Amino acid sequence: MTLSLFPDEDGHALVFDTETTGCTEPEIIEAAWLRLDTPNHLTVLERFEQRYRPTQPITLGALATHHIYDEELAECAPSATFSLPDHTSYLIGHNVDYDWQVAGKPDVKRICTLALSRYLLPGLDSYSQSAVLYHTYRTQAREWLRDAHSALADVHNCLRILDYLLKHTASPAPQTWEALWDLSEHARVPLVMPFGKHKGQPIAQVPMDYRNWLLRQDDVNPYLVKALQQSPVPDMA
Repeated sequence: MTLSLFPDEDGHALVFDTETTGCTEPEIIEAAWLRLDTPNHLTVLERFEQRYRPTQPITLGALATHHIYDEELAECAPSATFSLPDHTSYLIGHNVDYDWQVAGKPDVKRICTLALSRYLLPGLDSYSQSAVLYHTYRTQAREWLRDAHSALADVHNCLRILDYLLKHTASPAPQTWEALWDLSEHARVPLVMPFGKHKGQPIAQVPMDYRNWLLRQDDVNPYLVKALQQSPVPDMA
């Protein structure tokens, strides 16, 4: 159901989340988004939540996460009918790439609150959405998380994290979605190796032969590619 709260103005930035059938070729079974005005206000202009019928069974692992039964979706619209609203320019989410992929990789800019949390809140032992919510809003988090892994509850919690990051950690706070996207893009470039024999090592210290080997691979994350290309050559003296 879509509920318009304010007149249509910019309407091109959405906090977005999905629940899916599982990890192998996932299909959307529930989608939710909140349309926001500007980063310095974060007023919700419109909200959406809807369930969909997939073409494949929900895996037990996915069921254990979101608790949505296949039989509850029998009368829903087909999963393939989901689409983002017209004029969407920015998608915001915690690990937003997953939801962007299951939504069909639309031509939008992605703002990742997971990357922003890692960048603006260094040193946490976990950066899951629930963990970051407990860190930022400890007294309210348990109540807010009672419906975690409901898509609509998750977008509200993602918005709370974004609100905290912009008010308490980003200096100066971005005033436009483009500026926030720029900050997110910067935050997504890793400073340490995320895997392999040099896992945990600062990328500036990763040997050039290993960097060059990685850059020849076809499936390396583009943000890691940027880090490998931008980082200075290690001093071998």
